Amino acid sequence: MDCRRGARLAGSVSVADQAWALLLQIGLELVSAQFAAAVAELDLAPAQARALHELDLERPISMRELAERLRSDPSNITGLVDRLEARGLVERRPDPTDRRIKGLALTRAGAQLRERLFARLYSAPPAVTALPERDQRTLRDVLLRVVSKSTGTEDRSGLSKVQPHT
Repeated sequence: MDCRRGARLAGSVSVADQAWALLLQIGLELVSAQFAAAVAELDLAPAQARALHELDLERPISMRELAERLRSDPSNITGLVDRLEARGLVERRPDPTDRRIKGLALTRAGAQLRERLFARLYSAPPAVTALPERDQRTLRDVLLRVVSKSTGTEDRSGLSKVQPHT
Protein backbone atom coordinates (compact mmCIF):
# COMPACT_ATOMS: atom_id res chain seq x y z
CA MET A 1 0.00 0.00 0.00
CA ASP A 2 1.08 3.53 -0.66
CA CYS A 3 2.10 5.09 2.68
CA ARG A 4 1.73 8.56 1.20
CA ARG A 5 -2.03 8.07 1.14
CA GLY A 6 -1.95 7.37 4.87
CA ALA A 7 0.08 10.54 5.40
CA ARG A 8 -2.66 12.55 3.69
CA LEU A 9 -5.10 11.29 6.31
CA ALA A 10 -3.44 13.22 9.12
CA GLY A 11 -4.57 16.67 10.12
CA SER A 12 -8.16 17.67 10.70
CA VAL A 13 -9.61 14.26 9.82
CA SER A 14 -10.93 12.34 12.83
CA VAL A 15 -9.17 9.18 13.97
CA ALA A 16 -12.32 7.19 13.16
CA ASP A 17 -12.32 8.57 9.61
CA GLN A 18 -8.62 7.78 9.25
CA ALA A 19 -9.23 4.19 10.42
CA TRP A 20 -12.14 3.84 8.02
CA ALA A 21 -10.08 5.19 5.12
CA LEU A 22 -7.34 2.66 5.90
CA LEU A 23 -9.88 -0.18 6.02
CA LEU A 24 -11.20 0.93 2.63
CA GLN A 25 -7.67 1.01 1.25
CA ILE A 26 -7.07 -2.52 2.56
CA GLY A 27 -10.35 -3.68 1.07
CA LEU A 28 -9.77 -2.10 -2.28
CA GLU A 29 -6.13 -3.07 -2.67
CA LEU A 30 -5.13 -6.09 -0.59
CA VAL A 31 -8.42 -7.96 -0.68
CA SER A 32 -8.98 -7.26 -4.37
CA ALA A 33 -5.48 -8.46 -5.21
CA GLN A 34 -5.89 -11.60 -3.10
CA PHE A 35 -9.27 -12.35 -4.69
CA ALA A 36 -7.90 -11.83 -8.22
CA ALA A 37 -4.95 -14.12 -7.51
CA ALA A 38 -7.17 -16.82 -6.00
CA VAL A 39 -9.67 -16.92 -8.86
CA ALA A 40 -6.86 -16.92 -11.44
CA GLU A 41 -5.08 -19.74 -9.62
CA LEU A 42 -8.28 -21.82 -9.65
CA ASP A 43 -9.16 -20.87 -13.25
CA LEU A 44 -12.39 -19.15 -12.24
CA ALA A 45 -14.00 -15.94 -13.37
CA PRO A 46 -14.88 -13.62 -10.47
CA ALA A 47 -18.62 -14.21 -11.04
CA GLN A 48 -18.05 -17.97 -10.94
CA ALA A 49 -16.25 -17.66 -7.60
CA ARG A 50 -19.10 -15.57 -6.22
CA ALA A 51 -21.61 -18.19 -7.42
CA LEU A 52 -19.64 -20.98 -5.74
CA HIS A 53 -19.75 -18.93 -2.54
CA GLU A 54 -23.55 -18.67 -2.71
CA LEU A 55 -24.34 -22.28 -3.63
CA ASP A 56 -24.53 -25.26 -1.31
CA LEU A 57 -24.12 -29.00 -1.67
CA GLU A 58 -27.31 -29.92 0.19
CA ARG A 59 -29.68 -26.95 -0.26
CA PRO A 60 -30.36 -26.12 -3.92
CA ILE A 61 -31.52 -22.62 -4.82
CA SER A 62 -33.29 -21.36 -7.93
CA MET A 63 -31.51 -19.49 -10.69
CA ARG A 64 -33.63 -16.47 -9.78
CA GLU A 65 -32.39 -16.62 -6.18
CA LEU A 66 -28.78 -16.95 -7.34
CA ALA A 67 -29.28 -13.90 -9.56
CA GLU A 68 -30.63 -11.94 -6.58
CA ARG A 69 -27.74 -13.00 -4.35
CA LEU A 70 -25.22 -12.01 -7.02
CA ARG A 71 -27.14 -8.79 -7.75
CA SER A 72 -27.16 -9.81 -11.38
CA ASP A 73 -29.74 -9.87 -14.13
CA PRO A 74 -31.25 -13.38 -14.37
CA SER A 75 -30.36 -13.48 -18.08
CA ASN A 76 -26.66 -13.48 -17.12
CA ILE A 77 -27.01 -16.43 -14.77
CA THR A 78 -27.76 -19.07 -17.42
CA GLY A 79 -24.36 -18.76 -19.10
CA LEU A 80 -22.59 -18.57 -15.75
CA VAL A 81 -24.29 -21.76 -14.56
CA ASP A 82 -23.68 -23.48 -17.92
CA ARG A 83 -19.93 -22.87 -17.57
CA LEU A 84 -19.86 -24.11 -13.97
CA GLU A 85 -21.93 -27.15 -14.92
CA ALA A 86 -19.59 -27.93 -17.84
CA ARG A 87 -16.73 -28.07 -15.33
CA GLY A 88 -18.72 -30.41 -13.09
CA LEU A 89 -18.90 -27.85 -10.28
CA VAL A 90 -22.68 -27.35 -10.11
CA GLU A 91 -25.71 -29.36 -11.09
CA ARG A 92 -29.32 -28.58 -11.81
CA ARG A 93 -31.67 -30.63 -9.65
CA PRO A 94 -35.42 -30.96 -10.15
CA ASP A 95 -37.44 -29.18 -7.48
CA PRO A 96 -39.41 -31.80 -5.51
CA THR A 97 -42.49 -29.54 -5.37
CA ASP A 98 -42.44 -28.09 -8.90
CA ARG A 99 -40.90 -30.04 -11.79
CA ARG A 100 -40.68 -26.87 -13.90
CA ILE A 101 -38.06 -25.44 -11.53
CA LYS A 102 -34.47 -26.61 -11.38
CA GLY A 103 -32.52 -25.96 -8.22
CA LEU A 104 -28.80 -25.25 -8.40
CA ALA A 105 -26.47 -27.07 -6.07
CA LEU A 106 -22.76 -27.64 -5.79
CA THR A 107 -21.36 -31.01 -6.77
CA ARG A 108 -18.72 -32.59 -4.55
CA ALA A 109 -16.09 -31.23 -6.95
CA GLY A 110 -17.68 -27.77 -6.65
CA ALA A 111 -17.67 -27.97 -2.86
CA GLN A 112 -14.01 -29.02 -2.88
CA LEU A 113 -13.06 -26.18 -5.21
CA ARG A 114 -14.99 -23.73 -3.03
CA GLU A 115 -13.03 -24.92 0.01
CA ARG A 116 -9.76 -24.37 -1.88
CA LEU A 117 -10.98 -20.89 -2.83
CA PHE A 118 -11.88 -20.09 0.79
CA ALA A 119 -8.57 -21.45 2.05
CA ARG A 120 -6.76 -19.15 -0.38
CA LEU A 121 -8.92 -16.11 0.40
CA TYR A 122 -8.75 -16.57 4.18
CA SER A 123 -4.97 -16.97 4.27
CA ALA A 124 -3.44 -13.78 5.60
CA PRO A 125 -1.37 -11.82 3.09
CA PRO A 126 2.27 -10.93 3.82
CA ALA A 127 1.23 -7.46 5.01
CA VAL A 128 -0.52 -9.14 7.95
CA THR A 129 1.80 -12.10 8.57
CA ALA A 130 4.79 -9.74 8.72
CA LEU A 131 3.31 -8.06 11.81
CA PRO A 132 4.44 -9.31 15.21
CA GLU A 133 1.98 -11.82 16.68
CA ARG A 134 0.97 -9.35 19.38
CA ASP A 135 -0.04 -6.83 16.70
CA GLN A 136 -1.87 -9.55 14.77
CA ARG A 137 -3.91 -10.37 17.90
CA THR A 138 -4.65 -6.69 18.52
CA LEU A 139 -5.72 -6.22 14.90
CA ARG A 140 -7.96 -9.29 15.07
CA ASP A 141 -9.55 -8.19 18.34
CA VAL A 142 -10.24 -4.66 17.12
CA LEU A 143 -11.70 -5.94 13.85
CA LEU A 144 -13.89 -8.42 15.75
CA ARG A 145 -15.27 -5.50 17.77
CA VAL A 146 -15.95 -3.58 14.54
CA VAL A 147 -17.76 -6.59 13.07
CA SER A 148 -19.69 -7.01 16.32
CA LYS A 149 -20.79 -3.36 16.28
CA SER A 150 -21.74 -3.46 12.61
CA THR A 151 -23.79 -6.67 12.89
CA GLY A 152 -25.25 -6.02 16.33
CA THR A 153 -23.90 -9.31 17.64
CA GLU A 154 -22.09 -9.64 20.90
CA ASP A 155 -20.45 -12.98 20.07
CA ARG A 156 -16.71 -12.39 20.28
CA SER A 157 -15.90 -15.97 21.18
CA GLY A 158 -14.81 -16.97 17.71
CA LEU A 159 -14.55 -16.05 14.10
CA SER A 160 -17.61 -18.01 12.96
CA LYS A 161 -19.22 -14.87 11.56
CA VAL A 162 -16.23 -14.16 9.33
CA GLN A 163 -15.26 -17.70 8.39
CA PRO A 164 -16.57 -19.18 5.15
CA HIS A 165 -19.69 -21.25 5.41
CA THR A 166 -19.74 -24.87 4.38
